[in-house]
Amino acid sequence: MHFSHAKAAWTILPDMISRIGMSISRLFRWLIPDPFVIAIILTVVTIAAALVWGQYKPDEDRWVVLLDSWRDNKDGIWKLLAFSMQMCLILVTGHALAATRPIRWCIDRIAGLPSSTMSAAALVGFVAVLCGLINWGLGLIVGALLARNVGRSLEQRGISAHYPLIAAAGYMGMLVWHGGFSGSAPLSMTSEAGAAKVLPDAIAAHVGAIPLEQTILSPMNIVVSLGLVVLVPLMLVLLSPRNEERIQSFGEFDPMEELPFEPEPVTSLPAFLNRFWPVSWLLAGALLLGIWRFIDTKGFGSLGLNEIIMIMFAAGLILHGSPIAYMHAAGNAARGCAGIMIQFPLYAGIMALMIASGLMAQITEFFVEIGNERTMPLLSFVSAAIVNIFVPSGGGQWAIQGPIALQSGFDVGVAPGRMVMAVAYGDQLTNMLQPFWALPLLAITGVKARDIVGYTALVMLGAGIWMAFWLLVWG
Repeated sequence: MHFSHAKAAWTILPDMISRIGMSISRLFRWLIPDPFVIAIILTVVTIAAALVWGQYKPDEDRWVVLLDSWRDNKDGIWKLLAFSMQMCLILVTGHALAATRPIRWCIDRIAGLPSSTMSAAALVGFVAVLCGLINWGLGLIVGALLARNVGRSLEQRGISAHYPLIAAAGYMGMLVWHGGFSGSAPLSMTSEAGAAKVLPDAIAAHVGAIPLEQTILSPMNIVVSLGLVVLVPLMLVLLSPRNEERIQSFGEFDPMEELPFEPEPVTSLPAFLNRFWPVSWLLAGALLLGIWRFIDTKGFGSLGLNEIIMIMFAAGLILHGSPIAYMHAAGNAARGCAGIMIQFPLYAGIMALMIASGLMAQITEFFVEIGNERTMPLLSFVSAAIVNIFVPSGGGQWAIQGPIALQSGFDVGVAPGRMVMAVAYGDQLTNMLQPFWALPLLAITGVKARDIVGYTALVMLGAGIWMAFWLLVWG
């Protein structure tokens, strides 16, 4: 009797969870506009808040102060130009690496392994999370390609499987990326020069460099990230529908099929050089020598965004073989950079407005008043999760929230590395609700955001509890 009740609950629970998830998905589809529109609205809201609650000197014209700070060449809308380029290169090098033949071959081999929705979702989620910890662009593209190929393989073998859940599993790399080796917040803080690109001068000088041993390689982050490697596939198994009538197969969708790269015939010296693999390997060798020299002089813990980009660039050049093949893959990847290039200046402008008006100082004081050494990381985590819905960029969000988090943490005695990871965890968590970074996956898999957000939202809840627990209990 008890066994039959347990079996019934096991059958009903996934359907109930799925329905709740879809309700959440519909709510956010109704509430959230395009990320570019969000960035514009945030700018307007920040200006309004700065005018109403800002603190100015008696002889200052607040409109002039805000306009001058916003348009300033050094600390205004142009402050994140170097950082924007780094974010674009992280995406491009990760995407280009995922498009190499060896990785494509691995994806094709793995795609034939699952035999059900549960095993497919768990496997795709596991691979996406592992790749996401290496590089967020790699995790996003490998996850999308693997989800598509797994869905096709199951369809060809006549196995009934719920494709939207498999596609959602391919997005799981974005749930862990900020704790991995392409996390923009921790990597930007490994040198004083890197911190100065993102933070106001006073806070950057106050905090200094934060080595990876205090952020990505810290014991807390290792526990959190490795735990998610296990937790995410388990939750995807739980979400797998048992009701055959609710399954949406691969054939109901229209996934993207990339055209194979066809280089020009070797009929001239330029064509020969374009396909001559030693040209790529010469550059890759120089890049790897530069990385070796960097680690030899500064140590592994000082690796930053530039060094990670160099590693990904070199790996892609080696695996693609020819220069022209790499540029073909990079050109395809570069289409995903438009949002970064257009929105980052707006995020930089928001940061400038908050500093010039004194809003940033007021928010810092508020957090210091309600938080303490134990709760401050958790408060920053929750606020970062909310901010990420409106500022769907780890780099842009760190530019806005990083100064507040670091100053608040310093005032109550929290280690800077712990505050960096608190913001990083909040940022990556609500990627499961914000479809901005899912656009490449949606294009490759052929699903719509509404097909996957219900599932990703529920995985987010479990992952959020895990991250919040360790932020609260870790000393």
